[in-house]
Amino acid sequence: MRDRKLDPDKPDARRAEIDELSRRRGFASEMGGPENVARQHKAGRLTIRERIARLTDEGSFREIGTLAGSGDYDEAHRLIETTPAPYVAGTAHIDGRPVAIGGEDFTVRGGTTFSVARRKGGQGGFIEDLAHHYRIPLVNLIDGAGGTVTSAKRRGYVVFPGVDGFERSVELLGEVPVVSAVLGTAAGGPAGRAILSHFSVMVRGTSQIFAAGPPVVKRALGKEIDKEALGGASIAVDTAGTIHNAADSEDDAFEQIRRFLSFMPQNVWELPPSTAPSDPVERREEELLEIVPEQRTRPYDMRRLVALVVDEGSGFEVRPTYGRAVITQLARLGGRPVGVIANDPKIYGGAMDADAARKQIHFMELCDTFHIPLVFFVDVPGFMVGPKAEAEGALREGMRAVYTAGQLTVPTITLVVRKCYGMAGMATCNKNDIDLKLAWPTGEWGSLPIEGGVAAAFRREIDAAPDPKAKEQEIEAELRAYASPFRTAEAFAVEEIIDPRETRPVLSAFIALAEGRLRTNLGKHDKAGVAP
Repeated sequence: MRDRKLDPDKPDARRAEIDELSRRRGFASEMGGPENVARQHKAGRLTIRERIARLTDEGSFREIGTLAGSGDYDEAHRLIETTPAPYVAGTAHIDGRPVAIGGEDFTVRGGTTFSVARRKGGQGGFIEDLAHHYRIPLVNLIDGAGGTVTSAKRRGYVVFPGVDGFERSVELLGEVPVVSAVLGTAAGGPAGRAILSHFSVMVRGTSQIFAAGPPVVKRALGKEIDKEALGGASIAVDTAGTIHNAADSEDDAFEQIRRFLSFMPQNVWELPPSTAPSDPVERREEELLEIVPEQRTRPYDMRRLVALVVDEGSGFEVRPTYGRAVITQLARLGGRPVGVIANDPKIYGGAMDADAARKQIHFMELCDTFHIPLVFFVDVPGFMVGPKAEAEGALREGMRAVYTAGQLTVPTITLVVRKCYGMAGMATCNKNDIDLKLAWPTGEWGSLPIEGGVAAAFRREIDAAPDPKAKEQEIEAELRAYASPFRTAEAFAVEEIIDPRETRPVLSAFIALAEGRLRTNLGKHDKAGVAP
C-alpha cells in the first residue's frame, strides 16, 4: 500500500496541523526575539541553542519540549504568537556518546522559572529524570537566576522552600556524571545545581555565581558591590572553590566539558572508557633522575614530573587555581583512565592546608564513584601549621581527607617521591586496598620531619648543650641514618623502591591489573556519590 501524499493544491486539516506545528517550532527557534538575542551577543554570550550546537556532535541534538511556552490567542482562539519556555532541553551526543543536556534561555524572561505542568529542566525537571532513567550523563548549561518574587503574584501564594527540591539532583551524583557550565549570572536554584555537579566550569569575565545578587546584598548589608566582585571567577573559582575550573571563553568551557567526560563512564554501572595507548607503557624518562633537587627543601615542578609519567598529553587538571598545594588530574596510563593526586612543593612546601584537603576529598570521591584508580605522587611534609592554618580548620579538613581515604574502594597506588609525613601522609594511602606503597630513593617518611621532631623531642638536651645549634644538627644527622628508605624496605614496611625511570612501566602494569578488579566490582556499586 502506497503512502497517500498531501495534494498541495487541496489544503486539508492534516496539512493545517503540520503547518501549525512548523509555525510553533518557528516561535521556539526565535527564542526571546531578535532584540534579546542581540543583547545576549553584545554581553559576550551565546544563546542556549548556539551553546548546545557548539558543545554537541553536529546534528545530534534532539529537542524535547520544543512547544512548551505561553501562547497568546485571539478571540477566536487562534494563536497569535508563543513565548517559548525559558529552558531548552533534549538528548545529544558528545564524541559519539549520548547525554542529556539542557539550559536556561536567558533571552526569554532572563531564564527565570516558568510555570508549566512539568518542568523541562532545573531541579526536579524532565531532563534530570531522563538522565536518571536512561543512565546517561547530564550536562547543565546554566544562565539564569531561578525563581522570582513576581511568581507569587501570578500564583496567588508563595511556595514553601523545598517544594521543588534537589532530590533528583542529589540522587544523580551517585548514578551518572553531572557536568555544569555557568555561562551567565547564576543565583538561586541554578546556582545550587551548578554546585551539585561532579565537574563545573565558568567563563572569566562573563559568568558569575552567588547565593543572591547585588540588590539583595545591598538591601541586607547596605553594601554596594557589582556582580563580578561578588561572584566572578576570581572569587568563585580561585578563592572559594565554589566552581571547579575557569575558562577563557564559552568554547574553552565546552572543550573542558568534553575532556572531563572523556574520562567518565556513562554511569556507575560501567567502567570508564579506555583508549589505545598513545605512547609505549615501557617508556623510561631520563629526566626523572634529576627532577628532585638534592637539597631537600628546594621545590621542583611536580606537574612536569607527572607529565613525564602519564600518557603524553593526557592530563586534564581539575581545580588548578584552588587548594594549590595539591594537584588533582585526570590522566591515562596505557590508555586507561587514572586519577592523579600530587603534592606541589612550590606551594607551602606541599603541606596540606584546608583548601587543599577539601580539593583532595572531592577528587577522591569523584574517582571512587566512577571506578577510576588513584595514583598518589607524594611529597607532603604534613598538615599546614600556624595561626592562619588553625583558624581555617586545616586540621579538621585534613582529617576529613584521612577519613575519605579510609573509605576508598578503588585500586590505589602510593608513590613517595620525596616527603610523606604525619597524618597528611595517611591521606595518601588506601588501607582497604592492597596498600601498595612505592618509593623513589629520594623518599623519606615518618610521624613528622626529623628537623621539627628533634627540636621538640630533644629540647632540654639541646638547650643544655654549649652549642645548641651544633647539638641539634648532631642529633638530626644521627637520626637521619635511620630514616633511609632502604632500611624501611628491608623491613618490608614499604613494598618497593624503584628507579625513577621505572615509574611509568611499573604504574602502568598495576593499572592494567586493576581493570579486572574494577570489572568484578561493578555489580556491587552502592556509593552515595560525591558531596558538593
